[in-house]
Amino acid sequence: MGVTIMHAPKALTLLTLAFSLQLLAAEKPVFLWLDAHANFARLGTKDSIIRVLDKAESVGITAVIIDLRGIDGYVLYPSRIAPVLKECEGFKRADNFDYVGTMLSEARRRGLKAYLSMNTFSEGDKRNKKGIAYEKHPEWQVKVYSKDGIVPIGESKEGIAAFVNPILPEVREYECSLWEEVLHMYKADGIVLDRARYSSIASDFSDASRKAFEKYIGKPVKCWPYDIYTLCVLADGKVKQDRGPHFRKWLEWRAQVIYNFFSEIRARVKKSDSTLAFTDYVGAWYPIYYDMGVNWASPKYHPEKEYDWATPTYHRTGYAPLLDFLFVGTYFYDVTKGEAIKSHTPAPDEGKKPADYWWYSVDGSAEIAMKVTKGALPVYGSLYVQQYKDKKDPQQFIRAMKADLKLTNGLMIFDLVHLDTDDWWQYVKQALKR
Repeated sequence: MGVTIMHAPKALTLLTLAFSLQLLAAEKPVFLWLDAHANFARLGTKDSIIRVLDKAESVGITAVIIDLRGIDGYVLYPSRIAPVLKECEGFKRADNFDYVGTMLSEARRRGLKAYLSMNTFSEGDKRNKKGIAYEKHPEWQVKVYSKDGIVPIGESKEGIAAFVNPILPEVREYECSLWEEVLHMYKADGIVLDRARYSSIASDFSDASRKAFEKYIGKPVKCWPYDIYTLCVLADGKVKQDRGPHFRKWLEWRAQVIYNFFSEIRARVKKSDSTLAFTDYVGAWYPIYYDMGVNWASPKYHPEKEYDWATPTYHRTGYAPLLDFLFVGTYFYDVTKGEAIKSHTPAPDEGKKPADYWWYSVDGSAEIAMKVTKGALPVYGSLYVQQYKDKKDPQQFIRAMKADLKLTNGLMIFDLVHLDTDDWWQYVKQALKR
């Protein structure tokens, strides 16, 4: 009898703990991204919005992210500052249709959280030369350094988005003013910055950036841009990057530029509405994300202890504490570390072994994200659905969703368009089944 009395509270405690863990898992948020361009027609009327949000709610989505601006910089609300997108791929929305207002009210009606997102430093579409980086302020374009020299990104072969230079005060002011405008017009649960970064390691090599960098390091750069890095074209046509004496400090400076922007825009957003969640969307591949000029880690994390590209003071540029939460794109088909190692056998890159690719997986990249943010904020693993659709593998998608829910603080699914074609909603419902 004494044994029974002694073990009853213990058994009850274990049962309570198990229930608490189950409840905690059930409460993890699940976000759905609504891309501005891909869903322009799909969300072009109130009835279509009702259909999509009803479906989202039915499969277990708890929040939506309303993308208001594509890579061309055109917005989906009646702005007096930015150009407005009125027609996309032959579909024109009614002039009196309040897309953002309708989305917000219908989301609230279903108990869904609703966040607004905008592309930040992408201000032009290189495919059609559309956007203020072409139409109004071509001088804002970042200067890209490639084997062909230093040219405006609009004249380069890099990507499809024309980025603008975050070191320019007028660029930062423009981006901040858009958020102040939209937050004056609409009440959301928070905002998500997207592409708040450089275009790649190749930018920005403008005179403005050179002067700002020289001021940062306290001396002139004698051989520009070769003291940053040199590009060598190999016999097979591949381009090899040789780091110069200022390479690591250059990475730190770029990350500091982005940190300063986040600090500035956070202050202005919170002044507009202190209750808003201020968040960001980045790639989860932290070991190589320095390419983008971004350090989304905690300043308490010291990357120089693990990576040769970081200076001893690079950690100071970590902006995780400036955010209320963070979306990290765990954009890998492989779910487990073992799968990633197997799919990279033999190693595709010279000087590497298959084991080096463990983080090219949902599990691995999620693990790194949680490690480098050091508990500074909630981190939500994010998935690119098309990676699984391309291989016609819904079960892998289900495994990936479960992995992000297990290893991070929640899940974000990119994008609605991928779920709404071929009914991939059903797999979200399966993954979220409690």
